Order: sequence, then C-alpha cells, then structure tokens
Amino acid sequence: MGQISVERDSGGIAGLCVITPTVHGDRRGYFTETYNLRDMQEAGIDTVFVQDNQSSSTKGVLRGLHYQINYPQAKLVRVIRGKVFDVVVDIRKGSATFGKYYGIELSEENHKQLFIPRGFAHGFIVLSDFAEFCYKCDDFYHPNDEGGIIWNDPDINIAWPSVDVPLNFSDKDKVLPRLKEAVLP
Repeated sequence: MGQISVERDSGGIAGLCVITPTVHGDRRGYFTETYNLRDMQEAGIDTVFVQDNQSSSTKGVLRGLHYQINYPQAKLVRVIRGKVFDVVVDIRKGSATFGKYYGIELSEENHKQLFIPRGFAHGFIVLSDFAEFCYKCDDFYHPNDEGGIIWNDPDINIAWPSVDVPLNFSDKDKVLPRLKEAVLP
C-alpha cells in the first residue's frame, strides 16, 4: 500500500476503517489520490462502488442517521470543503457491537476518509460555516427503502459536538424512530 494508511476496526467496531491518503504538497498546493482500487484491495477492502454522491450543507445541519433497509450500502465518505463530525451506528443484528457508535472529524485539512461496511446507520453534523461531503456507495439508492434512527436516541447516546448555531434538520429526520423501534436491515 503506497498511497494510504488504514486504521482497522475503528472504535473497536469490526469492519470500520479510517483511511488516510498520502498527501503530496508544496508551495502550489497539494495532490492526493482519493481512491485507488488496488490500494483498497491490498488493505482488504474489496468493495466495488457503483455511485458517487455529494452534498452541500451549512453549519449546524445534522443529517441522519440514515440507512437502506433491503438494499444496504457500504460507503466510503470524505469531506472536500469544511469540517463535519461523522457518525456511524452498528445496526447489524447479532453483532457484538450492536447499537455502538463511532464518531470522527472529517475535514478538508485532515483528508481522512471513513469506510463504512453494510449494516450501519450514518449521519453527520456540519462544524464549519459550509461543508461539501462526498461518498461512494456500493449499491444504488432506492428511495422507497430508507430507514433511519433519531439523532439523539438516548440508548445510543452520541456525544455530538456543539455548534454555535441552532441545529438544522430535514422534516423526516426530526421524526425518525429510536433504534429499538426502527425497522432494521
């Protein structure tokens, strides 16, 4: 593996990987490979991605926690502008870490990426004035297959960082169920 370093089983949760690419910088700026199939395969990540998505959000936007029920997706997520606190929750039935979450700051400065295997709910909060968030998915989006968990479920108890603006949610994210009431994959 020449261009990435991989931290496996991040947060003690099997399958989660924090990926840090090599960044080559000089007075002009920087260059980095954001994805290389060969490097990923050498790191033991054999996922084939079929769709790239990008979102733009302002400070205080909290998206999630989302997942697909019948067509779960593995994802590779990163931030290209700004800074977010990214969160995943293990919703794999029978997993030793079921209901446990992992959070990490992703930013344009740290270039970190998070590989999220199938079976996780995902969300993030924008910490900077503006953020652009990119993610690769290994299955196509199925709009009638959405699942979700409320961001402040007390059973999960995510330590979301505070922001100095009101939190901003979509209407559907305001009414998501708790994990113990959610329809899971």
